[in-house]
Amino acid sequence: MPTREEYWEALQARICVRCLDGSGDGNCRIAGDGFCAMKEYLPAIVDAINSVYSHSIVPYEEQLRKHVCGSCTHQSANGNCSLRDEVDCALDRYFPLIVEVIEETRKRSHIAASR
Repeated sequence: MPTREEYWEALQARICVRCLDGSGDGNCRIAGDGFCAMKEYLPAIVDAINSVYSHSIVPYEEQLRKHVCGSCTHQSANGNCSLRDEVDCALDRYFPLIVEVIEETRKRSHIAASR
């Protein structure tokens, strides 16, 4: 299994360079007290994605909402999220790509370990 750092480096390479909150070269421009759900909840995100195998994004989203959004301080008890509603949550905004990156990273690690 890849390490947390390997997952984070892969995500930075593919997502942070595209992120609306980034500088275009992978550097985050969120202020020091800002919030990046992708970084904050990385272990839970990886666990949620690795618990699913599907050709549909729906089961991944269900796991995301249950295991990550459910513990996020920005989501209310009734399941509403101000960040998600305003398209300010990088995790929600880039989730299909995050799933792809995590699965590709896991597959590369598995192939490398089997050699």
